[in-house]
Amino acid sequence: MSAADLLYSDTEEALRDSVRRLLADRCPPDAVIGVYDQAPRDFAPVWKALAVDLGVAGLLVPEELGGAGATAREAAVVLEELGRAVAPVPFLTSAVLATLALLRAGDTDFVGELAEGDRTATLVVPLSTEPGAAMTSVLATAGGLTGAVSSVAGALEADLLIVPALGPHGVELHAVDRNAQGVTVTPVPSLDMTRPLADLTFGATPSSLVSAAAADAVTDALRCGAALLSAEQFGVASWCFETTLAYVKDRRQFGRAIGSYQAIKHRLADLWLEVGSACSAARYAADTWARADDDADIAAAVAQSYCGEVAVHAAEECIQLHGGIGMTWEYPAHLYLKRAKSSQLAFGTGYRHRARLAELIDLPVAPAKTARS
Repeated sequence: MSAADLLYSDTEEALRDSVRRLLADRCPPDAVIGVYDQAPRDFAPVWKALAVDLGVAGLLVPEELGGAGATAREAAVVLEELGRAVAPVPFLTSAVLATLALLRAGDTDFVGELAEGDRTATLVVPLSTEPGAAMTSVLATAGGLTGAVSSVAGALEADLLIVPALGPHGVELHAVDRNAQGVTVTPVPSLDMTRPLADLTFGATPSSLVSAAAADAVTDALRCGAALLSAEQFGVASWCFETTLAYVKDRRQFGRAIGSYQAIKHRLADLWLEVGSACSAARYAADTWARADDDADIAAAVAQSYCGEVAVHAAEECIQLHGGIGMTWEYPAHLYLKRAKSSQLAFGTGYRHRARLAELIDLPVAPAKTARS
């Protein structure tokens, strides 16, 4: 295996610059706040620009299938920028999770459609599903798909539903048109409305069988998705730190910039160290997946157990150190706290990822504490 490279290449920096400029122009914070309005703004044009004009929808799709043939490293760069903008677009759910599940299952048709950017998809599992856990309650029978799945991210905007279902010989993977007979998509309240959730039910729903043995494909997609989610969490933390640092340099109280006070300096110094460490963890996770390194699962567990907590802490510090303005609805800090907290619970909690890490490195599990009599 080649050595890890945590530095960004010129190609990755060019991709970052393109995505950042597009989001700054078409997805500014004041527009994103509108997702909480009664008549939220439609961000489909933003996704269309990203997916088609920049080609991010097909980043992970091989060139022979119509994609860019890129790796997890490039996908991580895109997710960093989407995290910095808390952009309400389906890159993670469509271009990562659904696409990877289809690719690992051997599909060559649907991934081409997704790579073109004309259609979006989502992997129909609860957002909180842990990689390797029981992944579906949908049954595949001769009469179609039957069952229900709760809290699915990306279902509201998806054209295609990629559904793991229990068949006669194990977990199968099916593709279902969102408007197919028997499909019901019900929006549910979500802490983070920039990544809305929905409950799905299937009643004798016709589908296209992608693979009759897809358990490993779905698990692999979820593990890679968890690794790449850490890049988005790093992006959230970066915005929070940089914005807060700029604010405390400018905000003055008692004749001095509040950033000159020692207590503020210490808090920001600690946060700077945490965000830098999150960058390293997220980059290493993406790099190991890109190289199919033996450490990929370990790196994903490390990144997810750490980056989620850093993103939440950075968002909390952002709100607190901004004082009164940080608490207002008009200021975007609350968007980052909501995204950080919701993503911290996605693909399993930090505790579950630390437990997974302990298993991977053969670390003995501490015995459970018992209450004293």
